[in-house]
Amino acid sequence: MLGKITKTTVERLAPGGEWLWDSVVKGFGARRQTDGVFYYVRYRLNGHQHIKSLGRHGSPLTPDIARNTAKSKLGIAATGVDPFAQMLAAETFGREVARYLERKQATLKSRSYVEVRRHLLNQAKPLHRLRLGEIDRRTIATLLAEVEEGGPYARNRVRSSLSAFFAWAIREGFIEANPVVGTGLSALAGQVQQSNNLAISLRSKSTSLQRSALISAFPPARTKNKRLHELPLSSQTQAILKRQPKRKDRDFIFGLGNGGFSGFSEGKKTLDKTIHAKRGRKAEPLPDWRLHDLRRTCATGMAELGVQPPHNRSRPQSRLRTQSRRCWHLQSRKIRRRNARRSDQMGGSR
Repeated sequence: MLGKITKTTVERLAPGGEWLWDSVVKGFGARRQTDGVFYYVRYRLNGHQHIKSLGRHGSPLTPDIARNTAKSKLGIAATGVDPFAQMLAAETFGREVARYLERKQATLKSRSYVEVRRHLLNQAKPLHRLRLGEIDRRTIATLLAEVEEGGPYARNRVRSSLSAFFAWAIREGFIEANPVVGTGLSALAGQVQQSNNLAISLRSKSTSLQRSALISAFPPARTKNKRLHELPLSSQTQAILKRQPKRKDRDFIFGLGNGGFSGFSEGKKTLDKTIHAKRGRKAEPLPDWRLHDLRRTCATGMAELGVQPPHNRSRPQSRLRTQSRRCWHLQSRKIRRRNARRSDQMGGSR
């Protein structure tokens, strides 16, 4: 659409990516995106067309200021020089992080906001004095390596928060590329496959299991493949459950109140304190871990017993049998050697 870009015409742009190209300055445009209206400049250089963002509509970037900026960029492009090639954002990381967090506080859940704030203000503090244009992939990789000393999951979470921030900075027109792209996730966090079994998945699915149940049934709303998942309880499992003491005529096996067990966060805190006390005051603090990690530990233990990955992962986690995923087991080589020996003893080959 062609017309003069003013505050009124910009704010009337329809959602869904509608463009408005200025009738006063050729190559100056505005477009409404999901999170606001942004100004752009379009120019040709060396036979190729380029469209670059000038920033978000609103204070301090008004239509007149954006138009003047576009004129300046188009004038540089007319000389055969890319007006964005040598541009380094003068804004510092620390200053823009404060603006970013102010906006994200309204959209993030309170707990998520606290985590993102800690990542960007505390763990990314070495970046605060740097200009956004000075931060490259090597800078981010160095920071993530330092963060990983506190645990592989810490690295991955900080990396995610940084990537989201730089993606926002691109939309705001501060930078042209995300320096987090190309940096890797922690290899340690993926060494053990993400697996479930009935006992470990009790945390999220079977905390309301009753003594009378012979089948553990998970409704579609609580399974990953959105299908009813029924898992008959073996006689060994039933024997273990029957040995558990009965509390106040409750049919529920876990928990103390009217319903099933809850309060995992507080329980983990108590567990951490107990473990630390047992290890002694001089012991090194435990690496960062979550209750979810116990499912991976369980899968490794099942692998040691000879339960193969498709069975110790897919069925307990209520996935389709045809679904395949890459996985790693700390015990995989040991199991393959054991299976090979068994096959040789049976006169077969693997």
